Amino acid sequence: MAINIGIIGAGNISDTHARAARAIPNTEISAVYGTNAQRVERLAREHEAKSYNDFNAFLAHRPMDLVLIGSPSGCHADEGIAAAKQGLHILTEKPLDITTKRCDALIDAAQEAHVKLGVFFQDRTKPDIRKLKQWVDHGVLGKPLLIEARVKWYRPPDYYSSSKWRGVLALDGGGALMNQGVHTVDVLLWLFGDPIRIQARTATLLHNIEAEDTAVAILEFANGALCALHSTTAAFPGYPRCIEITGTQGTVILEHDRIIAADLRDAPADLLTGSTGDTNQSASSAVVSDVSGHKAILEDFLHAIDRNTTPLCDGKESRRSVALVEEIYRVARASTTR
Repeated sequence: MAINIGIIGAGNISDTHARAARAIPNTEISAVYGTNAQRVERLAREHEAKSYNDFNAFLAHRPMDLVLIGSPSGCHADEGIAAAKQGLHILTEKPLDITTKRCDALIDAAQEAHVKLGVFFQDRTKPDIRKLKQWVDHGVLGKPLLIEARVKWYRPPDYYSSSKWRGVLALDGGGALMNQGVHTVDVLLWLFGDPIRIQARTATLLHNIEAEDTAVAILEFANGALCALHSTTAAFPGYPRCIEITGTQGTVILEHDRIIAADLRDAPADLLTGSTGDTNQSASSAVVSDVSGHKAILEDFLHAIDRNTTPLCDGKESRRSVALVEEIYRVARASTTR
């Protein structure tokens, strides 16, 4: 029996969601909702779905089993709560929303309605990141000592000026860290747990936006490891994301989601497998050409619905990244008022 999917939003990321859904057997895109009528009609026509500019009418569309939310980040909770009340499962683009208070409201609504809630944190499905997770969990790197996470990306001025929500605090919740860097924040939390101490500074150095385009944080984890986290959209022309981990048993470097170096005292047999990593040009473009990561998250979510299990990154798990970004912003504000 086919699974019927509703798409909320009609921009770049909703097109990604739609292409990921169409790549999965027995899924149908039944309806598309958005505020830009021309984009909604285009996306709906391309995937043979019904277009809606009225949100309540969209939610009443049947058959529809779940919604994929690709609207501005600050709309995720309100739209997700409304969908939950209609008995629809919810899979939203990252972040879950822009504050923990709003995240909590959405998590509670999904629990009350007995529907699944998940977030597109597709890094958790990528082979070399999953391998790195296994190495950390099984002590292959020894005790973690020092982590460097660099998201030195570039977005041109029109990335912000052509949008009504990017870089706007009420809808984006922040800038380079909440939007671009949040994927790396999620990976760090997945690998090392929640930090116990934070130092941070944020700044708007290049772009004409409300939010930061550059953030630097020092995180101390419970095991004593120190992490330097850099996130920016001002680093022309844009460089591949890099996570470098040094432990008592050696160092591993992940670049563009591929392990490019691993110098370990006791190297595992699957040290380097030739993974191609991420083929999207994320460092310099928001366009997603390779939807395999989104497809993997959606497949996991559909499996969770079918088997009544927990999605790979559910509401409570994805809330952690919002909480950490929120705390980094708080610490950064406090440091500038001393």
